[in-house]
Amino acid sequence: MADKVRSNLRSKFWELPLVELNAFEWDALCDGCGRCCLHKLQDEESEELYYTDVACKLLDLKTCRCKHYEDRIKYVPDCMSIRDEGKAVYALLPSTCAYRLRYESKPLPLWHPLFTGNTDAMHNLEISIQGKAISEDAFKGKDLEERIIHWID
Repeated sequence: MADKVRSNLRSKFWELPLVELNAFEWDALCDGCGRCCLHKLQDEESEELYYTDVACKLLDLKTCRCKHYEDRIKYVPDCMSIRDEGKAVYALLPSTCAYRLRYESKPLPLWHPLFTGNTDAMHNLEISIQGKAISEDAFKGKDLEERIIHWID
């Protein structure tokens, strides 16, 4: 399987415009930080975005990966599809997100798994939500405003 994935990736594909990436490259661009899976609140007047430490029920809080990525919409109908929604959602992504960075024509950070070969650096630098979030299943719909965090963006 790994050979099939590698054969579908072009050298330095991450430098290409997002619209030119194939499906394998698109998925490989994700750093797996889990930040996009956190519940967010948006101020209606200022439109400012606030992240909470409450994660989607499908997010594995240890690996920071979706447990049902391929069919996540079946389980969470309002899950955003970054590729499908395009530029409408890039501003909603954290400033470290590879999709947002590439949309803004910025380089990927050196801790990105495409450079390091794994997610260790990202987790060690506390870029990911590993160990910092709770599942919405544990949250049980209490006041989400009380869960706003300030360690993202």
